[in-house]
Amino acid sequence: MQITEKEADDIIQPIQKTDLIYQIEDKPPFRESVFAALQHLLAIFVAIITPPLIISKALDFSAETTGFLVSMALLASGISTFIQCRRFGPVGCGLLCIQGTSFSFIGALTASFAARGDMTEAAVLAAIFGVCIAAAPVEMIVSRLLKYTKKIITPLVSGIVVTMIGLSLIKVAIISCGGGFAAMAVDPAVDPDNAFGSFQNLGLALLVLVSIIILNSIRNKYVRMSSIIIGLVIGYVVAYFSGLIDFSAMGEVGALTIPQPFKYGLGFDLSAFIAVALIYFITSIEAYGDITANSMIGGEPIEGPKFMKRVQGGILADGINSAVAGVFNSFPNSIFAQNNGLIQLTGVASRHVGYYIAAFLVILSAFPFIGGVFSIMPEPVLGGATLLMFGTVAASGIRIIASQNIDRKAILVLAVSFACGLGVELVPNILAQTPDIINRIFSSGIATGGVVAILANVVIRIKD
Repeated sequence: MQITEKEADDIIQPIQKTDLIYQIEDKPPFRESVFAALQHLLAIFVAIITPPLIISKALDFSAETTGFLVSMALLASGISTFIQCRRFGPVGCGLLCIQGTSFSFIGALTASFAARGDMTEAAVLAAIFGVCIAAAPVEMIVSRLLKYTKKIITPLVSGIVVTMIGLSLIKVAIISCGGGFAAMAVDPAVDPDNAFGSFQNLGLALLVLVSIIILNSIRNKYVRMSSIIIGLVIGYVVAYFSGLIDFSAMGEVGALTIPQPFKYGLGFDLSAFIAVALIYFITSIEAYGDITANSMIGGEPIEGPKFMKRVQGGILADGINSAVAGVFNSFPNSIFAQNNGLIQLTGVASRHVGYYIAAFLVILSAFPFIGGVFSIMPEPVLGGATLLMFGTVAASGIRIIASQNIDRKAILVLAVSFACGLGVELVPNILAQTPDIINRIFSSGIATGGVVAILANVVIRIKD
């Protein structure tokens, strides 16, 4: 006797009890949909625009370019979120899954293009977007081979890579707290206030950091959700009255930002490609976990054919959306885990709310003033916020590792992976005498730690 797919799901996974007000397929009234969408927007806005801000400041892009990249990040996130929630054929998970610019790729991209030599700003961006588009199929392939890749990228390997991403990014945040690379060129004897690590820079970063911690400790959920953006506003206002913000640096801000596909052209860089491809690999596993959590919160099956279709569609959309983001001059996108908590808090799991969120993001991307305001934000203000955010990324990786059975072999995998990854990150010149291809591929601590973790996990963790 044959059974339908729905009957199979019900046998494998019973319907879960939830306290949801609106289920996944429900259509809340307009007012409630807008209100729920605004809460999600508040939680993700800063997270979406922070990666382009960090990459722009690390690679010394102009304020005009930075503002454009921020606008395109919002646009790409809007398109990606709509695809995930709406689901087009096999593409998309059909859940209230919000996508935004991924933090995971920052370290690999900044490390690969920091020493750009005579490359122009446009050439660097062309290479970055070319690499991001070229490596995106990795995630698409993983979505089709999910059952096999799970045996290679285990939770232990995933935890190691996520931890390495967080630890690598903390270095970026600390540099911003001190004033950024531009401040390193300032002579403390000539301009002590603007020199790297000055009391002014560190005090501003500390103000933002402490403000966010205090606000995040308050019981009111709305204050907690908006703690990062409020902390940035506090730092921004203090910086303005300290004379650290010059609005004239924004240049001529137009009335609207018009998307320009392939504005900077396309380039390629092998070492960056390998590092980015590895991170796409890991991101697909993270997406698997996020979709599982979202399904569980929404009372959907977390096993069986229906669940597997959702996961495969979500990871496939992750890869396609990242390629689309590259076309529109933005960085790779991934599913945001923090929105799962919001679904639980609000009781609204309707994927139709995602359409409103996507619309808000696209509308915001059209106004260059938004990107311009954030592009002139002093680095210590951004550093104070990102220091905590990146520390949270590292803590998430540690949490994944801690959830596993850490036996003798796991200790060896952890030891060799962190030793190699952090070794390259702390002493990048260690590979200076190796062939150029080796030096370029393993110049990133994330790539080195990730590759070693995969190999070590296969070689060391064999059955006795």
